[in-house]
Amino acid sequence: MLEPLIPIVLYVLPMLFFFYMGIDVLLRNPKKSEHRLVSIAIGCYFLLFLEEYVRYQLPLEYSSVLSAFWFANVGIILPGLGFHFIVKISGTYRKMPKWLYPYIFYLPLLIIPLAIINDTQYISSQQFVAAGIWKLPVYNTSYYAALTASILISVASLVFLSRYQASNRSSEHQAIYRVLRYGMILSLSWIAFFGYFQFGEKLPPYPYLYGGLIWCFTLQVAMKKYEFLNFNHHRYKKLFDMNPAAILLARRFGTIKEANPSARQLFSFVDLDITNLNTIASQELWKKLQQQQGIIDMETKIWNGEQWIDILVKGDYVVVDHEDHVILIMRDITIKKEQQRQIAFLAYHDSLTELPNRRYFYQELEKCMVKAQQQQEQLAIILIDLDYFKETNDRYGHQAGDEMLQHTAKLIQQAVGNTGMVARLGGDEFVLFIHPVEHRIQVQKILNQINTLFAQAQFVYGEDTLAISMSSGASIYPQDGTDVDTLLNHADKAMYRNKHQRKLKI
Repeated sequence: MLEPLIPIVLYVLPMLFFFYMGIDVLLRNPKKSEHRLVSIAIGCYFLLFLEEYVRYQLPLEYSSVLSAFWFANVGIILPGLGFHFIVKISGTYRKMPKWLYPYIFYLPLLIIPLAIINDTQYISSQQFVAAGIWKLPVYNTSYYAALTASILISVASLVFLSRYQASNRSSEHQAIYRVLRYGMILSLSWIAFFGYFQFGEKLPPYPYLYGGLIWCFTLQVAMKKYEFLNFNHHRYKKLFDMNPAAILLARRFGTIKEANPSARQLFSFVDLDITNLNTIASQELWKKLQQQQGIIDMETKIWNGEQWIDILVKGDYVVVDHEDHVILIMRDITIKKEQQRQIAFLAYHDSLTELPNRRYFYQELEKCMVKAQQQQEQLAIILIDLDYFKETNDRYGHQAGDEMLQHTAKLIQQAVGNTGMVARLGGDEFVLFIHPVEHRIQVQKILNQINTLFAQAQFVYGEDTLAISMSSGASIYPQDGTDVDTLLNHADKAMYRNKHQRKLKI
């Protein structure tokens, strides 16, 4: 009563399992050669079990023909497919010459036309005998030679996988290869034990075929536990696409593989599909990526195709399609950094004229005085006060006064150039120092140059041209003092004497 269930349990159920596995792997990513190789290998196991199921149903005289033209020809391709798959996922195929890869894995297929030409079966049993419900093959030299060659090729691929696992630094890679290696060891042990030893009618013909189930089971474990042979579409794709941060997925050598919409917007002037990461990343960031260093909230710059922008970046290293990748999550902080720079600038500069303020000027002046003392040089301080500035404000308004101050600041800065530093003390007062100074005549030359610029670059407000005049006073270090307050006080008195004399002349 149980005899009709035997072919269902021993052949049909394994075929259904292989069919499901083959379709599942292929549909995950039909464009990847790794997925196609595994699907073909699983398909070969499906065909082997199908042949045995057909042979079980037919009379004994068909067994030799089915074994020679179906079973043997399908089985001969399996070891090469397995070795090809191992070389592919390890990435070492890139080092193989094009004339050798992938043809070397399928050299055993040359036996098929050779057997047809010579009408000789080199790899399959030619005789079968009935034993109970089975039609068992008579193991001969061709069978043992083919089995041994198949096992040796599989052992070679196992050794190759073990060596690559030992040299790979990725813990995720090592975990995947460990599962595959254990599966291959169990499968090869099963094949060798049930392939070399005969068990008569106690077991179905070719019991070593069930080693394929072991291999597929371990493959499924790797797929579920480590996302091995993962689906073509990305997990969490909505999160990837909707994330406001720019996200890049790149291979270790820089090729950008994926970019979310935010990244494409950030790099709108760059074609990310053909751009290498090392052409847009700063040297600091690229160096960290090459050395696989941790990247946590790193502030750096990146080229967006138009300018270098400030970013805050996080990075991690992942395995995608059996290759090492880096995923970068970036936030544009250009505006924030500019605001920080502006705040820092305003802490030491006048917001209206953008000249250094009193605090910054005093700091730099003290440094310059120390230098002048060490080098035994002179230093000049000049105070400038605009004449009739209050009248200009009263008549034309504060907007006119502000623009006049900005205009004046540019002219004074132009006259001083790199010989010193100009600052605004407040209101209509400016101060500057010149270093080094050899004679007081040099100070007068600067003042004459400022007055000349005032006359040449007239200030125009609306339809009126407003004249700018100034009163000034100077002091020389160290003759007029050896500290900042003394020198400024001396210059201030000189300026007011000058202003008073100008009013007396009027």
